[in-house]
Amino acid sequence: MTDYMLWNHEIVERKAENAMVSFEDRGYQFGDGVYEVIRIYDGKLHALDWHLDRLFYSMEQLAIRAPFSRSEIKQLLKQLTETNKFTADGKLYLQVTRGMQPRDHVYMEELDAIFYATVDCFDQPVEMWEKGVKVTLQEDIRWLRCDIKSLNLLGNVLARTKAQRNGYHEPLFHRDGIVRECGASNFYMIKDGVIHTHPTNNYILGGITRKKVLMFAEELAIPVEEREITVEELQEADECFLTATPLEIVPITQIDHQPIDHNQIGKITKRLQQYYRKRVYDFLE
Repeated sequence: MTDYMLWNHEIVERKAENAMVSFEDRGYQFGDGVYEVIRIYDGKLHALDWHLDRLFYSMEQLAIRAPFSRSEIKQLLKQLTETNKFTADGKLYLQVTRGMQPRDHVYMEELDAIFYATVDCFDQPVEMWEKGVKVTLQEDIRWLRCDIKSLNLLGNVLARTKAQRNGYHEPLFHRDGIVRECGASNFYMIKDGVIHTHPTNNYILGGITRKKVLMFAEELAIPVEEREITVEELQEADECFLTATPLEIVPITQIDHQPIDHNQIGKITKRLQQYYRKRVYDFLE
């Protein structure tokens, strides 16, 4: 654990007494807030502008008054890594809540938002890249604004806990017979050389790694179709993989009891992994 954290506009020692959360904080009471997880490579923030785009979008959608400008938060986050003398691989967690008020479902206007950020080490998940993971289909019980990266994650918490206690890395959500995404990652199916993934809308989170993968696929001349995938189509998949900021590109070798490509890592997935690793340092700040 690093020594310093960002608490509102100050870099403070990472001690409980320096960052006390009030029982009237709406994030504590209602999950009324948003967050971002930003990957760090060699002490440098990765794809920071894209993460901030999504953070400001999430705050706007929830009508949370941004407690900082874009330039201010960029400076503060970079100052946080520098103060910690952080030069390793890791991840930065940034959270913004609407603020404090006496408990009421109806929020008061012009509350002062509260935010904090921490930096921690996070090793590259090499074993996942090389061996892949298993996922399990689960009914999607989450709310219908998955495009907002909010603190309301209880549906994900229940689903991921159930999946991992049954030997799977992730749940694979489906709703109305359509595959959506995983519990904390985006999902892709490859069939006949074409990457298929759910379109960006309110049913999924527009992942930052997803954005890069679609861009890299175009650079590699790999066809992509953003469309709805049915649960039945999974039985004919040639390859599957998931993406997330901490994990990059992880092959899926099994969905429930169904092996994908005989539990092997597919050629297109490997190609994307290699290209992603090659390009990852192009997005550092």
